[in-house]
Amino acid sequence: MKSLYTIFISLVCFGGAAFGQMAATPGMPFGVNLAGAEFGKASTGVYGKNYVYPSAADLDYFASKGLKLVRLPFKWERMQPSLNGDLNKEELARLINVISEAGKRDMLVIPDLHNYGRRGVDTQYLVIGQDPLKIEHLSNLWGKLAKALHGMKGLYGYGLMNEPHDMLPTVPWAKMAQACIQEIRLQDTATPIYIGGNSWSSAERWVEESDDLKNLYDPSHKLIFEAHVYFDADASGIYRNSYEVEKANPFTGVARVSPFIKWLAKNNLKGFIGEFGIPGDDPRWLVCMDHFLSYLQQNGVHAAYWAAGPIWVNYKLSAQPKENYKTDAPQMKILQRYLYALPNSYE
Repeated sequence: MKSLYTIFISLVCFGGAAFGQMAATPGMPFGVNLAGAEFGKASTGVYGKNYVYPSAADLDYFASKGLKLVRLPFKWERMQPSLNGDLNKEELARLINVISEAGKRDMLVIPDLHNYGRRGVDTQYLVIGQDPLKIEHLSNLWGKLAKALHGMKGLYGYGLMNEPHDMLPTVPWAKMAQACIQEIRLQDTATPIYIGGNSWSSAERWVEESDDLKNLYDPSHKLIFEAHVYFDADASGIYRNSYEVEKANPFTGVARVSPFIKWLAKNNLKGFIGEFGIPGDDPRWLVCMDHFLSYLQQNGVHAAYWAAGPIWVNYKLSAQPKENYKTDAPQMKILQRYLYALPNSYE
């Protein structure tokens, strides 16, 4: 008869699916990015053609799979056309509608500002800190969004910025994040705030690029740190080549996320993987993702798959169902095994 230790190790290391199904006491939820609202150029994008928000049918589908968390990308320039100006009523209404519809389904939404630490201003695309784009403009946006959204049933957190990278040395991302935290807390003291990391939110480079984020202060003590992980050779998520050429193995994802997981544990902080994804055309990628999700689950870190959404067509990582929601993407058989992280010391 196998020892209990042997059975445990087998589940942890080689049976992620079995371990995922054993999570009886849920911690934080796993889910999916429903992309589309960040598509297209802000200046010319037409709603319903160049960009969309997820539909009720999208929410119904992922709720039916047990994936109750939605990371919802949106574009700053559309939500607030003028710096320090009012929020666009139509765009805000679309965001509020998704959160409201999610709440009706006991789903949860993280609005994700998908701007990479940048914004279009007039005819220029500027890094925050380049005149005239200032930190105060970003915090102004988040203050107004928090005022509009706080208290909504389906709201789970505020995603301050997707993948900030190559920021100005004189205007660091940590300083921007702190300003946003302060502005949000003037309006909302209850909702968690998700802090993406520097250098494209790389989990692998987290300690070198994002260690200073541990010094951020939130009077509500509800910060969650967000890293991203892909399993191809350059970790870009483009997956240009085959599994062999990308030099992947079953534990590539575990190895890449482990610096972030160890940093969280060392600093007693909560974490989230805001993006990870694989091609659906090779079952070996599924094995890699299975081990990765098992590792996250054991360490109390939740995650959102990149990506799904109603206007994906031939995107190789897409988890969007086909044939009017009747045919699952290959990735779904692994994703729906991991619905919650195991509770950690914060739960």
